[in-house]
Amino acid sequence: MSWLQDRVAGVLAGAAVGDALGGATEGWTPEQIEERHGGRVTGVVGPFLPDWRTARPIAPYHKGDGHVTDDTLMTHALVEVYGTRRSHLTAHHMASDLVPLMIGERRWVPELEDEALILQRVFLAEKWLVAKLHYGHADPRESGVGNIVNCGATMYMAPVGLVNLGDPAAAYAEAIDLAGAHQSSYGREAAGVFAAAVAAACAPGASVADVLTASRALAKDGTAAAIEAVLTAAEQFRAAGGSDDPRELNRMLRAAVAPYDTVGETYRAPAMDARLPSRTKSIEELPVALGLVAAHEGDLRAAVLDAVNYGRDSDSIATMAGAICGGLAGQAAVPAEWLTEVTHASKLDLDAVVASMTETVRVVAADDARRAQERAGLLEAVLGATA
Repeated sequence: MSWLQDRVAGVLAGAAVGDALGGATEGWTPEQIEERHGGRVTGVVGPFLPDWRTARPIAPYHKGDGHVTDDTLMTHALVEVYGTRRSHLTAHHMASDLVPLMIGERRWVPELEDEALILQRVFLAEKWLVAKLHYGHADPRESGVGNIVNCGATMYMAPVGLVNLGDPAAAYAEAIDLAGAHQSSYGREAAGVFAAAVAAACAPGASVADVLTASRALAKDGTAAAIEAVLTAAEQFRAAGGSDDPRELNRMLRAAVAPYDTVGETYRAPAMDARLPSRTKSIEELPVALGLVAAHEGDLRAAVLDAVNYGRDSDSIATMAGAICGGLAGQAAVPAEWLTEVTHASKLDLDAVVASMTETVRVVAADDARRAQERAGLLEAVLGATA
């Protein structure tokens, strides 16, 4: 496996295993998770609700047992769009390419245990894409305005980081454009910063410090403040030498991000102003994921497991932490037993997804290099020109 393919595999495998492990604990408190599983979760576990088909009729999903969620379904759909276009993408490709995949092609959906449309699995904030772009014919560059502000666009932006490998600013800009079709406000902002974090992680010789520097440099408004607060808490945790209590880090990170999170303490009963646009607020998932990466110095297993045991939107937190850590260290960072269980249980052909994404990155990188040379020549001519 080439270095490039290894980094692509690390990102996509890390994201998938984080998603699958975190899906089993999504929406619950740390205390409920430990009570249900007889202690902290340390790997793939079964569904929180054994009667999952009827327990929550609005979302009858078989979470757990190694099943990936909509985070991975949407990530792989975006990989398909990149594979078709073999170029950078814009918000218009969300309408012309991504939405048709969501509503026109059946595929195996692990949580439904059946072939279905992606549309039939994603939740309301993602169904918005279809309503606005396919039925409403909205301008893709601004169709995210009015949607529930959440992490829905952020959770599948890892491919944007990969096609902009080593250029966090370019990844941020491309993700901000794409996410405008889906989200607004801090939901859109987080998508840009997550893509930038993946781009920074995948640069040759990159470190956790490089990821954090890029994230801090590019984040705006409440997202920037939340990231700073969480990273300060992570630094304090490390400076203290950690803790004998495995729950302490998550408590510190939750306390740090809470002032910026609109959902409130009761995750399944959001506050009245939850998920509304704001310049002072942030989604919870990305800052916490960055905090876990920082506190565990890029250790994928440790960061993902803390994300899983954090509860709340644990699958998306673990997806983001897994992708960043996988970008830093490659596929070897992903526990082989997790990857085997998840790809088997979810019927994922991850090798094919990785191969497609790797080829896309090669083609786009070659085009970028050619354009950079042309631009450099033009600038030399301009700077050397005389009146």
